[in-house]
Amino acid sequence: MTTTTEPPALRDALGLIKDRERVAERLLESSAKHSFDPDTELDWDAPFEPGKWFWPPELVSLYDTPMWRQMSEEQRQLLARHEAAALASLGIWFEIILIQLMTRHIYDKPATSAHVRYALTEIADECRHSKMFARLITKSGTPAYPVTRLHHNLGRIFKAISTTPGSFTATLLGEEILDWMQRLTFPDERVQPLVRGVTRIHVVEEARHVRYAREELRRQMLRAPRWEAELTRIGSGEFSRIFSQAFINPKVYSDVGLDRRAAVAQVRASAHRREVMRSGASKLTEFLDDVGVMRGVGRRLWKSSGLLA
Repeated sequence: MTTTTEPPALRDALGLIKDRERVAERLLESSAKHSFDPDTELDWDAPFEPGKWFWPPELVSLYDTPMWRQMSEEQRQLLARHEAAALASLGIWFEIILIQLMTRHIYDKPATSAHVRYALTEIADECRHSKMFARLITKSGTPAYPVTRLHHNLGRIFKAISTTPGSFTATLLGEEILDWMQRLTFPDERVQPLVRGVTRIHVVEEARHVRYAREELRRQMLRAPRWEAELTRIGSGEFSRIFSQAFINPKVYSDVGLDRRAAVAQVRASAHRREVMRSGASKLTEFLDDVGVMRGVGRRLWKSSGLLA
């Protein structure tokens, strides 16, 4: 007679780590109830409402700077419109990276598992989000704002060398800061209804993505060999620097008639902007600290990114 034993439960600083399959099954149930088709859910034909913002003014990069105080209300709203397009462009770039990282993660996992089925569901979500962002940019009448060639190529390198826990850390970095901003945007009645609708859909669906990534990162950091954990810390710290820089696309300033160099300098000197970025990252950095990512060189890189005080 033989007996089988369950693998020991995994615990970290946050407590018991839930069973991977049970987490995925719950996320699949939630996806079945709360998923959206932006093409039919949103009214793309409705005209924009005069005088409404495309992004909350407090989240615009130049807010509360000397240059902002000299701008007319019309120019402020135009800048918000272009920055919303730049953030949507950033979101597309990031989600394409995420799709590739997620596909690589499940490549050697059981195709019939709930974990893989949810990953495929999330990939489908991200495809819809990227199309939704692209359609919003087109509707806004602004250019798309791709990241710089340097950041584009660094993203290519990151996709190739990222560890599995590094991939989930990057996933959370890209999702949680934008999610924090969008949670302030979709209930804000000063903002265009279409923008609020886009951010509402993204917030609802991204909540599942964050849950999936957090649970998996906790598991991965416990199981990772020392070299992989350390590479994850350094890689995530460097990606935080890239991502925080990519949040500002200097071309938006010249496109709305501002001095690009002066605008960038004022954003970098802005205490308000630093507070916005740190507030957006605070829940994430606290979580990463708890699971062992914020250590050594990696922590110093996160500080240099401006996302960690």
